Amino acid sequence: METLAAAAPAGNFFPSFLFLACGTLVAALLGAAHRLGLFYQLMHKVDKASIQHGGENVAAVLRAHGVRFLFTLVGGHISPLLVACEKMGIRVVDTRHEVTAVFAADAVARLTGTVGVAAVTAGPGLTNTVTAMKNAQIAQSPVLLLGGAASTLLQNRGALQAIDQMSLFRPLCKFCASVQRVRDIVPTLRAAIAAAQSGTPGRWRVLGSGQALRLGSREAWQAQYPPCPSAGPVFVELPIDVLYPYYMVQKEMVPAKPPKGFMGRVVTWYLENYLANLFAGAWEPRPEGPLPLDIPQAPPQQVQRCVEILSRAKRPLIVLGSQALLPPIPAERLRAAVETLGIPCFLGGMARGLLGRNHPLHIRQNRSAALKKADVVLLAGAVCDFRLSYGRVLSRSSKIIIVNRNRKEMLLNSDMFWKPQEAVQGDVASFVLKLVAGLKGQTWASDWTEELRQADRQKEQTFWEKGLMPAAQHLNPVRVLQLVEETLPDNSILVVDGGDFVGTAAHLVQPRGPLCWLDPGAFGTLGVGAGFALGAKLCRPDAEVWCLFGDGAFGYSLIEFDTFVRHKIPVIALIGNDAGWTQISREQVPSLGSNVACGLAYTDYHKAAIGLGAQGLLLSREKEDQVVEVLHDAQKQCRDGHPVVVNILIGRTDFRDGSIAV
Repeated sequence: METLAAAAPAGNFFPSFLFLACGTLVAALLGAAHRLGLFYQLMHKVDKASIQHGGENVAAVLRAHGVRFLFTLVGGHISPLLVACEKMGIRVVDTRHEVTAVFAADAVARLTGTVGVAAVTAGPGLTNTVTAMKNAQIAQSPVLLLGGAASTLLQNRGALQAIDQMSLFRPLCKFCASVQRVRDIVPTLRAAIAAAQSGTPGRWRVLGSGQALRLGSREAWQAQYPPCPSAGPVFVELPIDVLYPYYMVQKEMVPAKPPKGFMGRVVTWYLENYLANLFAGAWEPRPEGPLPLDIPQAPPQQVQRCVEILSRAKRPLIVLGSQALLPPIPAERLRAAVETLGIPCFLGGMARGLLGRNHPLHIRQNRSAALKKADVVLLAGAVCDFRLSYGRVLSRSSKIIIVNRNRKEMLLNSDMFWKPQEAVQGDVASFVLKLVAGLKGQTWASDWTEELRQADRQKEQTFWEKGLMPAAQHLNPVRVLQLVEETLPDNSILVVDGGDFVGTAAHLVQPRGPLCWLDPGAFGTLGVGAGFALGAKLCRPDAEVWCLFGDGAFGYSLIEFDTFVRHKIPVIALIGNDAGWTQISREQVPSLGSNVACGLAYTDYHKAAIGLGAQGLLLSREKEDQVVEVLHDAQKQCRDGHPVVVNILIGRTDFRDGSIAV
């Protein structure tokens, strides 16, 4: 009896094991079927006769989001989306270098408040955009970069121009995704565009079919991508087989004559199933329009505390940075709010020009001295990085209010050189509007503003005197820029790209209104000029776009005058040609005793522009009394539809104080 009882459990073991093994096998088969897309294919059609292609899905999403321009340098990986965009009325503008395409998209994003879009081919086409994408990241511009890629089936198999593009762009973008099936194009692009303009890095998005496109849980996403509460660039990789039509992909993927033998049939079945899963449900209707944006807002309690601090101020001061110009608040409303506050302010980055020309509240000179005297300083979208000497220009006795969408950026160097009284995380322009409502029309003594403006007038008088100084051989750049300031029309947009010439222009040339000044931003990138000018002129065709170049920086943009000519985009380029990388030379020579690699030539850039089909003009010492006439000639040529290069031979200047060195 004991023997039988002991043997009973062993007798039941085999059926239990068999049941477990069968269950495991069934689960494995179901998992494999799911991974192969067999279940999805049961419910969603594969239209093998359709000539539609994934490029049309891309174009449909862009059109639904109001995208008017697509900047590109053509490549076979992305041809379908370029053709589809053209057919759907999106203007395709091809440049001579991929980096220019992204810079142009960046300019569109800054000037319109919507996403700017560039598309480039795989491998080297994408690597050429890295500088522009990093510049957009630091400038917080909502740029969408569409990148071609090798076929999904040939990833990591040595395909042409195939590299790990996702690893390259993850550090540069707040959202990265690689589309693996045609049906994922629409939801992925919608999520990417929303992420570019929102204050959150990513989340679940629900499709019209009731399925969910999982971009990862918030915890998983933040583990891979640090949260980015500001706008910024995003990247979507589009492999070649999700962009081309079924019949073309089938021709490349599935052999016309299936190989013989068991393994040959297995491989053929796998390829046919892979193709079917790639296109299953590809053309089913899906929502294409914009998703809701998530813009962080300042907590009401903090706003009230800031109102109380400002209400007690005697010498308040505002420093407005680029982030203040981000949507959703239009620039005109922000301008009205700043005027209502009545607090003197310094404007930097994209905020330049917010108050127009010669506004009584706009203080342009002696910022460091003013910050030391202020008792309350509002840093509205400004950051305590190198531009504010890491916070060292702020007085320890001042009460500092800082507002920024990004908490890490907001508190930069606060543990070393400065401390905020209030650090407010939220949209900058919305915060300023709430301050206006809370202060209820409070005013401050005018003597503080007048004191700052008097210092402005003294500095401007110094520049005027320097403009009268003769240069040894060439034109005085200070005087040239003073005449540019007098010539600029009210509808002008200024694009600046360079060192000394541009640094001096920042003191002397005033943008005429909000969003009329484009510089690279905190990254200090050279080479933005042509791309920014391209995007600016397309966005605002009635504006005169003036590009101020150093001769070193112009080397990056020269070939794009071919682009301006081909696409009939008239812009005016003024080149401050002092035959060198003078901003570097000035420090390098006295400290290290050599001018190596700093010398250029007084090159005939105007003749090179003529060779590309543009108009070229020369301003030299012989035409010292004709500067205004030459500038007017450039304007006339531009109004006639011609891009113009004005090559200005200048003496070397020190942009820090405008002194003439040569």
